[in-house]
Amino acid sequence: MRDDAELTIEPRSSSETQQPSADARRDAAGEDANPPRREFKARGSFVERCDGCRLPVLNCLCPYRVTATSDAQVWLLTHPYEHNKPTNTGRLIADVLPLTQTFTWYRTAPEARLLELLADRRYVPFVVFPDDQPDYQHRVVDERAVIGAKQDGFIPVFILIDGTWRQARRIFRKSPYLDGLPVLPLHTDRLTRYRLRKPASASHLCTAEVAAELLRKTGDVTAASVLDDYFDAFNESYAASRFYHKLEKPNAAMQRLLDRRATGSTYA
Repeated sequence: MRDDAELTIEPRSSSETQQPSADARRDAAGEDANPPRREFKARGSFVERCDGCRLPVLNCLCPYRVTATSDAQVWLLTHPYEHNKPTNTGRLIADVLPLTQTFTWYRTAPEARLLELLADRRYVPFVVFPDDQPDYQHRVVDERAVIGAKQDGFIPVFILIDGTWRQARRIFRKSPYLDGLPVLPLHTDRLTRYRLRKPASASHLCTAEVAAELLRKTGDVTAASVLDDYFDAFNESYAASRFYHKLEKPNAAMQRLLDRRATGSTYA
């Protein structure tokens, strides 16, 4: 989740190829009852981008991609506006953790696959959301619940709402299938390192940063470190590309990723 206009996915799953109805698209847009008729062209939309990482080819991120495993999984509940935003960080989680699931949010048309997974007793899902309202305090848990689920032989799942803060609050409130799930707030002193948009507060982390912190706090330390490094590589590469600057040598995070790739193994 984040404050700015962007949060965040590449079309890796079949769910992203579905064609929702016009009513569903209007629902997802919230107050936008008359969506634009032409494709939105953001600044930089004509930049030549890598098909793999979506970054400008000037500083392609693909050489630094490293996969990792974790005891916990991440499911991204993504606002439809986020899928085509190249600065979205949710896709970084899917790059690092191959078991990540991505679902598009439509208020009146929840994906059947998501509902099936929520009913699967192998998983213990947690909705990651701030504990700042009294009406759902009875559902709020902390990281001990995640660790307990692991110890009991279940697969804990972090459901991350991938959108702006305004979109995230709407998704949280307008998704009945989330109502019975425990709410896991992230309490951390970490300040955002996201450089591609200006948040309302330095304490508002982007989606990839939230995932890395949750993984670290619940015991998946190596996966958290890999995701953190990959996020830093993304941050540096994208920021340089905005000024048409070619990075001549890897920064510290990039070098750690290159060293990991050199081992030729998935990090657990």
